[in-house]
Amino acid sequence: AVDGGKDSLSMATLVDGETVKSPRELVISAYAAVPDITQKVTPDIKHPGSLLFMIDLGFGKNRMGGSALAQVLGQIGNESPDMDDATMLKRAFIVMQELIARRLITAGHDRSDGGLITTLLEMAFAGNCGLNVIFPGGGNPLEMLFSEELGFVCECSERDWKEVRQTLESAGIPWAFIGDTTKEKHIRVNCNGELVLDESMQELRGWWEETSYQLEKLQKNPECADEEKQNIFDRSGQEYVVPFKVKAPDANLLNRSDKPRVAILRDEGSNSDREMTSAFYLAGFETWDITMTDLLDGRITLDDFRGLAAVGGFSYADVAGSAKGWVATILFNARLKKMFWDFYNRPDTFTLGICNGCQLFGLLGWVPWLNIDPENQPRFVHNTSGCFESRWTTVKVEKSQAMMLRGMEGLVFGIHVDHGEGRLIFPYPAIRRAIQEEGLAPLVYVDDAGMATEKYPFNPNGSEGGLAGLCSEDGLHLAIMPHPERVFLPWQAHYLPEDMKQKLQQIGVTPWIQMFRNAYEWCMKN
Repeated sequence: AVDGGKDSLSMATLVDGETVKSPRELVISAYAAVPDITQKVTPDIKHPGSLLFMIDLGFGKNRMGGSALAQVLGQIGNESPDMDDATMLKRAFIVMQELIARRLITAGHDRSDGGLITTLLEMAFAGNCGLNVIFPGGGNPLEMLFSEELGFVCECSERDWKEVRQTLESAGIPWAFIGDTTKEKHIRVNCNGELVLDESMQELRGWWEETSYQLEKLQKNPECADEEKQNIFDRSGQEYVVPFKVKAPDANLLNRSDKPRVAILRDEGSNSDREMTSAFYLAGFETWDITMTDLLDGRITLDDFRGLAAVGGFSYADVAGSAKGWVATILFNARLKKMFWDFYNRPDTFTLGICNGCQLFGLLGWVPWLNIDPENQPRFVHNTSGCFESRWTTVKVEKSQAMMLRGMEGLVFGIHVDHGEGRLIFPYPAIRRAIQEEGLAPLVYVDDAGMATEKYPFNPNGSEGGLAGLCSEDGLHLAIMPHPERVFLPWQAHYLPEDMKQKLQQIGVTPWIQMFRNAYEWCMKN
């Protein structure tokens, strides 16, 4: 379908009293349904020591008009790249899908802005590895490296190269072998027998990121921008650890008639309720979509529920601060306040608050324990960066009292974070010490070595000790800022190591589903 884009050719905004005009350009967005969203490859090099080949749909023309190089040199150029053979483009795309489905290629990137050299470097940057690139023939090195003709670069193993080559040749696809990848973090590019680039990958990646770094300094806490630049310069890469067996979903649970009920609670401005509902449903719960209006109008109560899950989002647009409008709705209504506290005090109930829900339970004083002086209550405040942080980060499950995380200790895994006020602070330091001593801090942000950290961007908000959430003393009430409900299925993950991704795709779930299964098992036993 073609139903999006930007059709306005005259657009401007006022910044500091100066009118900034948008370039006159038409943007058309198109999309299409695919039969299997898991049949894909990402640009990052997966296996250093692999081979690289290019599919050249520009047929060696290397036209330079309108290229990024021309722009940098203050030029426009004469002839721009074009799609000279639409039939070949379609055929090449179909062959790519075949190679992906047969798992013969492990990474792929289109040749686009910046040309072939940018494509190759971006693949190495993301894969944290080096390249040995060779371009034979008598072409102009600048044109070969910086032309933005149509084409792809793909990674494959040496074992599969013969089969890949035969597939390309039998389909009549124009291809060329262009080099290999290395564990050594160094980039070497040879054109026509001459070494034209011989540089550290980290240095090149630093140059590539410099523009973004300068922009980040203008829109966030400059100290965080500096810290991020330093901490990601030579990353070792994240190692995930799954210390327990991840089991496939049990279809029999979905058909049971004695399912425990969980209320998925949302308010004006909430989101992620569908993800939360899906995770609990897959674990065996009977899920109910409950709004605060339902409770206010008396259409339903919490009496018949075993679980209460408060979802993420921006209730009442966070105008008064995160979750403050939500908590006020409860605390300033005597009937609702009694309903919530009655639910909390029942021995057969549990609660889960994620993101905005985590902030809600913190403001209610449900974690880490009751009756803390309001001035000393741990609270979630604005991120140190001063920005809304939407990232794929890594957390570790610590040994704790949390019922929903029981048996998951030692898990180091990726997770989504999306918040502007997620920094956990402790006005009274003794409370933080007690929380950690008593096992009430179940989740921490970790660095590439798997250690709890306050370093940015591994810790996206600056929480003290890297703490990402709290639980109650009895372990039945859990409040965390990251979003496990957004990554209980493998395809929801922004990144998974290749071998782990294949295993989890076969199982159908990620380790985070265990949280929801733990809640189900607790309900069935109690």
